[in-house]
Amino acid sequence: MIKGYWIPVLHSHLPFVKHPQHENFLEESWLFEAITECYIPLLRRLKRLEDENVEFALTISVTPPLSEMLDDEHLMQKYENYLKTLIELGEKELIRTKESDYHNVAKFYLDFFTQTKEFFDGFLNKNILNGYRYFYDKNSIEIITCGATHGFLPLLSVNEQAVRAQIKVAVESHKKHFNKAPKGIWLPECAYYDSLDAILKECGIEFFILDAHGLLYATPSPKNGVYAPIVTPNNVTAFARDNESSKQVWSSKDGYPGDFCYRDFYRDIGYDLDFEYIKEYINPDGVRVFTGFKYYKITGNSDYKEIYDPSAASQKTVEHAQNFHFNREKQIGHIAHMTDRLPAILSPYDAELFGHWWFEGPDFLYNVFKEMAKNKVIKAITPVQYLSMYPQNQEATPHSSSWGDKGYFDVWLNHSNDWIYRHLHEMADTMSECAERYFHNANEQQNRVLNQMARELLLAQSSDWAFLMSTQTAAEYSTARTNEHIHNFFKLADMLENNYFYEEFFSLVSEKNSIFDFLDFRVYSANF
Repeated sequence: MIKGYWIPVLHSHLPFVKHPQHENFLEESWLFEAITECYIPLLRRLKRLEDENVEFALTISVTPPLSEMLDDEHLMQKYENYLKTLIELGEKELIRTKESDYHNVAKFYLDFFTQTKEFFDGFLNKNILNGYRYFYDKNSIEIITCGATHGFLPLLSVNEQAVRAQIKVAVESHKKHFNKAPKGIWLPECAYYDSLDAILKECGIEFFILDAHGLLYATPSPKNGVYAPIVTPNNVTAFARDNESSKQVWSSKDGYPGDFCYRDFYRDIGYDLDFEYIKEYINPDGVRVFTGFKYYKITGNSDYKEIYDPSAASQKTVEHAQNFHFNREKQIGHIAHMTDRLPAILSPYDAELFGHWWFEGPDFLYNVFKEMAKNKVIKAITPVQYLSMYPQNQEATPHSSSWGDKGYFDVWLNHSNDWIYRHLHEMADTMSECAERYFHNANEQQNRVLNQMARELLLAQSSDWAFLMSTQTAAEYSTARTNEHIHNFFKLADMLENNYFYEEFFSLVSEKNSIFDFLDFRVYSANF
């Protein structure tokens, strides 16, 4: 007998990074690593569940920048080369480790990368989106959208058209890649501000995800806590994160990923092996990087590390999946008498946790779904399935919030990144003015310039840049990218204002920043 529901939500996102002028570019590896360690492993586990007739339900945000990169021929050709290089390194490692205790792990990695390529070439037909579309069209998963470029909406809201453009372009991107409009949205950084629901409603969005306090501090207070959604004044449903189930998986200290049997993320042969041996498999300029060949398990809190055992780690995911199910059953039993319906536990995570940071994460998810299907006490569902069962929900106004550190906007507005917003606001105002001025009378050349201006604005608004500046992770690249888009925007605006066209410059930026080929600058007009 079903006693409650589990709503797992994975947020799949990377900022748009494309450098066609370089054969190898360090930050492009963010995408290639995520495909290899997260997206393909997850899709492989879902296909296995389907083949085994195991019921599952999963909600995944595939953000517009990620969709655009996964559908980009240039980047996918680079990814094919990336996979071939990993397989070549794996073959060399099999020889190098032949007489050592590392041989079995080396064989594991060669098999892993070979099977990844077989799945990519075969089932996916060299396009990751084919996998998502396959399960989406069968209603096994629900795919939701995000902001067009993951813009931090509360800090863009001084210009309402900037927020509206982020949502409208996201909806169009979803239609382009998945052939239907999205029903839900993962608000960038789960960041909500008062009245955002009006724009979401206008764009056809039916539900969104909040952090727990965004719902718990709603007005009036939600009678079911985070175990049921609320409906906003503009009739959009808000689901909220359950902190207990999230922390159990997310935390590297208190959660499953920190188990000593699991693979150590930081020890990689790209750093450990002799430079002459590994130089062809790291960055061409000699900078050592992760290769994906990691031979040690976490072991403990010291620098001493033991050899990774993939079989033991895989078995540990079974134990942890059973423990997760046990804890959710206890949790539901504890709260069931407090709710006016069967409680729903929503667990949102960064998708990149599963496979990249926690290599065994996809196996854990696979085993959780098997455990739920076997016990039939908790049923995994999507928000859409929940709303079909419970269409009537308490009306309340959500509280402004995010899922960042301290729960509000500090991460994206502080001394390290506050300088960007005067530029973003000026760019948005300029774009809105141009959209009104040229709405009916832009010639072909002006149209191209205006559309590229819109792309540069959207790319500059990506919350990733402010986040990375704040955490001092890839801060130099993030600052450079922000400055690049600001420069490009105002250079294009100058071309428009002074009626000239710099072909070489335009060709360079339009090839590199080629996101959203459907984009119409008029989206920044109130009349669009």
